[in-house]
Amino acid sequence: MASTSRVLGIDFGTSNSAAGYLVDGKPRLVEVAPGQTTLPTTFFFDFDTRQTLIGEPANEALLEGADGRFMRALKRVLGTSLMHEQRKILNKNLTFVDIIAGFLNEIKTRAEAEAGVSFDRAISGRPVVFHGANDPREEQAEADLRACYLAAGFKEVEFLAEPQAAAIASGALEQSGEIGLIVDIGGGTSDFSLFRSDSRGVTILANHGVRIGGTDFDRAINIDRVMPLLGKGTELRKVIGPGATPVPVAIFNDLATWEKIPFLYTAKNRRSVEEMVRLAYDPDKLSRLAAVLDEELGHDLAFAVERGKIAANSGAENSVIRLDQIERGLGVALPPEALASILAVYADTLRVGATDTLKRAGLEAGKVDRIIYVGGSSLMSMVSDTMKQTFPAATHSFTEVFTAVTDGLALASAGKS
Repeated sequence: MASTSRVLGIDFGTSNSAAGYLVDGKPRLVEVAPGQTTLPTTFFFDFDTRQTLIGEPANEALLEGADGRFMRALKRVLGTSLMHEQRKILNKNLTFVDIIAGFLNEIKTRAEAEAGVSFDRAISGRPVVFHGANDPREEQAEADLRACYLAAGFKEVEFLAEPQAAAIASGALEQSGEIGLIVDIGGGTSDFSLFRSDSRGVTILANHGVRIGGTDFDRAINIDRVMPLLGKGTELRKVIGPGATPVPVAIFNDLATWEKIPFLYTAKNRRSVEEMVRLAYDPDKLSRLAAVLDEELGHDLAFAVERGKIAANSGAENSVIRLDQIERGLGVALPPEALASILAVYADTLRVGATDTLKRAGLEAGKVDRIIYVGGSSLMSMVSDTMKQTFPAATHSFTEVFTAVTDGLALASAGKS
C-alpha cells in the first residue's frame, strides 16, 4: 500500500500556482484542474451568478465579457496596507486575506480529494524577498501569507525559499557534485539560489532575490508601446490662460500594473479622464482611455500585452499587440528588437542579482557548473541571454521550469508528517 505524506507543498505564485505531496518518498503533483498541474492565480467575481471563479474559468469569464471583477497578481499585495482593507464584493466585506485564503482552500480541497487524506500542514514556497532586502514590509508579507494559510484551514505552515526548493528537487534528481545556480523568474520576483549537490543532498551556499518579474516586464511593455495610444505623452490645454500641461502619468502607470487595475474603475477617475478629453489637444487618444475605464477593459489590455510579449519573445518579426477590444484594427508592433530594448534595464538588474549571489558565497562565475531556470518568465530570451553572458562556461538547463519548486517543496516535507 502506498505511503502518502500528510504535508502539502504549495507554490502560491504571482501568475500560476501548484501543489504536490510525497507518495512513497517521491513527489506527486496535484491535478489542480482537469489535466493540469498548474493553476492560474486569477479570480473572477461574477456579478450575475454570484460565484467566485479561479484559474482558467476566471480568465475565460473575463475574456468572454462577463459582468464581474477580475483580479490577478495578488501575491504582490502581501505586506502592504491593501491586504487588510475591506472591500464589498458579491455583497460580502472581504479583505485580500479572505480572497487568497479562498484560493488556497480550493487547492487544499482538490488535493485532499485526489490523495484521499487530509492535509492540515503545508510547506509553502516564498520568494527570497517579497519587496526588497531590509524592506520593512518583508516581515509583514510573510505574516500576511501565514494568515492566508491559516484562514484556508491549515493548522500549521512552514516557509521555504522558492529557489531553494528548486535546488532540492534538482539535487535530488542529479547528485552530481556540481555547483548550480537556480534562476527563478516568476511573475513578481526574481530569486537566486547557489547550491552544491552531492550524495548527501543539497547544500545551499547563498540565497538572494530582487523584486522584478514577468508582471514588471508586461508593465514596461504596456507603458512604452500601448499607453501612448491612450494619450500618454500628449498635452492638455490649461483651464485658465494660454499654454499646455502634460497629461498626468499616474493613471497610465496604474493601468499597466496588474494588481492595480481593479481599483481604477471609479467615478472619480472617469470624471477626471472626461475632463482630460475635453481639454486634450489629441482627444481621440484620450477617448480610448475613457473607453477602457467605462468598459473596464484594463485586464483585456494587459492580456493583449502579455500575448504580444510571448510572440515577440519567440522571434516573430511581425509580432503585434492587438487591441481590437478597444478599437477595431488598433494595434502596435512589438518586434524582438523593441522588446529587447524595453527589457534591457531588467537584464542589468538580473545580472547584478546573480553576481551578488556569487559574492555572498565568495565564488566566481567560472565555478558555477549549471544554471537551472525555474518559473515561466525564465523562458524570456532576455533572461537566458543575460545568464549565458554572465556564465559562459556553465550548462544551461530548462528541464523543470514549471514544476521544480513544487517538487522541491514536496521533497522538503519528508519527515514532517
